[in-house]
Parts: sequence; C-alpha cells; structure tokens
Amino acid sequence: MSLALFDLDNTLLRGDSDYQWGQFLIAQGAVDAIQVARDHDRYYADYLAGRLDILAFLRFQLEPLTRFDQATLEDWRLRFLKEHIRPIITPSARQLVERHRRDGDTLVIITATNRFITEPIAAEFGIGELIATEPQQRDGRFTGEVEGVPCYREGKVTRMQAWLAEHGLAAEPALATSTFYSDSHNDLPLLERVGHPVAVNPDPPLERHALERGWPVLRLD
Repeated sequence: MSLALFDLDNTLLRGDSDYQWGQFLIAQGAVDAIQVARDHDRYYADYLAGRLDILAFLRFQLEPLTRFDQATLEDWRLRFLKEHIRPIITPSARQLVERHRRDGDTLVIITATNRFITEPIAAEFGIGELIATEPQQRDGRFTGEVEGVPCYREGKVTRMQAWLAEHGLAAEPALATSTFYSDSHNDLPLLERVGHPVAVNPDPPLERHALERGWPVLRLD
C-alpha cells in the first residue's frame, strides 16, 4: 500500500484554514477583530521563523470553541466550509488528489490545524483518513486544551507513526514508499522521512532545502 500524504494549509488550500476560521468568527461577532488580528500576526511570524510555541498557539486557536454549544459550532462550521474554504480549493489541488486516488494510493491529510476545523475539509476532498491536532472535549464541550501530541513539526512524525501502527504497518517500509506534499519548512521532520517528498508552493526555507536536495517543487496556484 502506497500512501499519499497531504498537508492542508497553503498546500491543498490556497490559504490558511486557521486564519479563515478567525475571519469567520470575526464576522459572527464571536471574537474581537483587533485582538485576533494582533495575536494571529504574532503567532504567524513565529511560525514562519520556525519558533512557534505550538501549545500557546493552540490555546489561542481553540479558546473560542469553549464559548459556544455544539449545535452553534456545527452550524457555523457548515457555513465556514461553504463561504471560506471551497473558494480556496483550486482545481489543481483537486486534480492532484484524484490522480493519487486513481493510482490506488491511500490518501491521508496530516495537518497541525485542529480536527474540528479540518474534518469537513477532508470530507470535501473525499479523504477519509485525517491526522490532525485533537481538541480536548469534556461532557460534549471543548475545553480549549489539546488531547495528546499536537500534529506539528516532530509531532507530525509521532502522529504518523502512531497511525501506521494502528493500521498494522511498519513505519520505515511504509514511509519509504510514501509521498508527502507540504508547503512549510516546519514539515521537514516528516518530509525527510518519506521516500517521495514534494514541496508545494513552498516557503523560502523549504524551497531552498528542496532545491539543494533535488526534491520536486510543485505549484498548485
């Protein structure tokens, strides 16, 4: 079984679902626009520089989920998918996924963004396997904390290995035949482990690394 692994934000999407979710919440009057913009810009600068405190960022990202009941959040999520996500899925991204589907590969989205946001996006691509950061829930409500290991940097490798073990696959042979598409240098820990790394719309550090290593560079814009 060959795996086709896809990062989500700025890879399969022409944009960032975290950012888009924040903009959606601002439009609902659910969060303060100035505060969200200031915090997001600070965290995004840290992300680009490779120094993001992932737990602090995830608390920022997950906190709004704690304020609302599940029915409200589910309704918002459906509208968010329609209004913010479908417009940033490019035909070329859909074609890439479909090519791997036709080839018989097992399709997996692996993303640092939390499952609440990304689960319907994976379904939009027809991808049933999603490895994402897991938001903690207690008694049917989000707590604002993370369950388990965040799916970020080395954590992506940890979560990928756990997924392979759950499916009865040895990590090294499975990864040796896998393709992983990503835009970010923060995904280098997993890109370095797969047999077929592909830089998609790469940030400058990843593009430099890809060119040095002779990795394919793909533009999905």
